[in-house]
Amino acid sequence: MDVLVTPTQKLNGEIQALSSKNYTTRYLLVAALAEGTSTIYYPAHSEDSDAMRRCIRDLGATVEEDEEKIVIKGFGSNPAPVKELNVGNAGAVLRFLMAIAALGKDITFVNTYPDSLGKRPHDDLIDALQQMGVEVEHQNGKLPITVRGAELHGGKIKVSGNVSSQFLSALLFLTPLLPENSEIEVLHDLKSKVVIGQTLEVIRQAGIVIEASDDLMHYSIPGNQRYEAKQYSVQGDYPGSAAVLAAAAVTESDVTIHRLEEESKQGERAIIDVLRMMEVPLTHHNGTVRVQSKGAIKAVEFDGDIATDAVLAMVAAAVFADGTSRFYNVENLRYKECDRITDYLNELRKAGANVEERQSEIIVHGRPEGVEGGVEIDAHYDHRVIMALTVVGLRAKQPLRIRDAHHVAKSYPIYFDHLKALGANVEWIEA
Repeated sequence: MDVLVTPTQKLNGEIQALSSKNYTTRYLLVAALAEGTSTIYYPAHSEDSDAMRRCIRDLGATVEEDEEKIVIKGFGSNPAPVKELNVGNAGAVLRFLMAIAALGKDITFVNTYPDSLGKRPHDDLIDALQQMGVEVEHQNGKLPITVRGAELHGGKIKVSGNVSSQFLSALLFLTPLLPENSEIEVLHDLKSKVVIGQTLEVIRQAGIVIEASDDLMHYSIPGNQRYEAKQYSVQGDYPGSAAVLAAAAVTESDVTIHRLEEESKQGERAIIDVLRMMEVPLTHHNGTVRVQSKGAIKAVEFDGDIATDAVLAMVAAAVFADGTSRFYNVENLRYKECDRITDYLNELRKAGANVEERQSEIIVHGRPEGVEGGVEIDAHYDHRVIMALTVVGLRAKQPLRIRDAHHVAKSYPIYFDHLKALGANVEWIEA
């Protein structure tokens, strides 16, 4: 399905932020790794979190859910024998479960999205698992991937962190369950350190002891630990809300979003700081963000590594800023569902934006007068690209048609419903 985004001058209203996808997938996993019964309140519903639900069921967890909560009886360190797992297009779910699959005997992760997840590399995690005695069959680091963990052991492990922090997170979930103590050293650089903070937060809430260096490059993990069955509550999602907030910033708006905690460890909370730097009028109190904008914003410079999943929304807002904006330290955007630098900027140019790319930078020469629009653009099967391009469409002079916009369901299935509730002129169109 495609979406037609027609220029919309004003947005007005209130919405509840979606529950966090990142926290939901992590809580689902630690609940599955516990041997008792855990309860997760307000879990997210998206293709990614649903992929984790499906896979932990396949691995032997009992999962029951109602409108408020999900109750999980875990399999502990003994996943059920299963030949295949299908994670859909969920990269984090794949990588976390590649590590957990090492607790089993022979599990193959199938390739159902050859044009998206099927193109993404996992070599760094494969190398780390092989250091632990795991046998891994793969296609030049890509799916399909078969994991055999018969000789699995802890010890000293080295993993590269300069492509994705998800490889390190995967090891942090696995190593406490091993008989031996483990030490993990992160090589090169570590991208998205804030997200590692979320992983550590969840693992520690589940009763696991991990010692981490201040720079998050070294870890000491005692073996023979067990995840505890607990109750968890999922906070509101900043990455998805970033696009809604960006849309409010570039239009005449009075938009309120609830359930966004001020002290959240989500790096994408920085969208609030960036909008303030852009001189967008907003308040943030008691978990509620209110934007009252006239659509006039200023250019910014920002280190995107601390808020990876909000960068595309910030760039979309910067398209209409007064001046030149620069988002740096963002090379890891190239290794997502698509190349979120080259592919995204190519689509922005089609819409009329003036943007430049470097290997690890996005430069935006703002056009406060707006962009032309009136074209069909490709979302590259990427939920973040879809949301960000929608922001641009709201301020374009002519409508934008976004192809395959249904892939927004990967993280924010009701994104367009929320925009419509705020007055945005968006409509689904048969492809």
